[in-house]
Amino acid sequence: MSLNLEQKKAVVAELAEQLKGAQAAMLAEYRGLSVEQMTKLRRKARQDKVYLRVIKNTLARRAVDGSDWACLQDQMSGPLAYAVSSDPVAVAKVLSEFAKDNDALKIKAGAMGGKLMTVAQIQALATLPGREQLLAMLLGTMQAPVQKFVQTLNEVPAKFVRTLAAVRDAKEKAA
Repeated sequence: MSLNLEQKKAVVAELAEQLKGAQAAMLAEYRGLSVEQMTKLRRKARQDKVYLRVIKNTLARRAVDGSDWACLQDQMSGPLAYAVSSDPVAVAKVLSEFAKDNDALKIKAGAMGGKLMTVAQIQALATLPGREQLLAMLLGTMQAPVQKFVQTLNEVPAKFVRTLAAVRDAKEKAA
């Protein structure tokens, strides 16, 4: 099914809009995947808030033309799925984990911050903890000094109470 001019403009505008708020974009060749496998990939991407779409390369080139994502234009050949997300780790994880289970999906390239990424860099990015995990680790690190301070302050009256209890016990034994 071919798209008319208005539909093509809408596709280009949609991809350009997704790329505006994105931190990372990646290209994966999906040749050989069944419809069922592609549906699983789309479902996983949707769960992780990753925009995943199969778009004609000519339309994708128009969407990235003149933007930070223009470095991807040379990589746009063959049947590609475009994955875009505001969380760079999420998009790398979705594609990497799916590619482990399905040999037909091949990560071709990616971009982050206007720089082209290799497949090895994408794999390394996929091993990092996700945004939620990093925020939890940061929160734990920020809370540790406060917790220690509260424990130290709490120890003064606790030590006093233990000392009073020891004096009381000693007087009871003496009596």
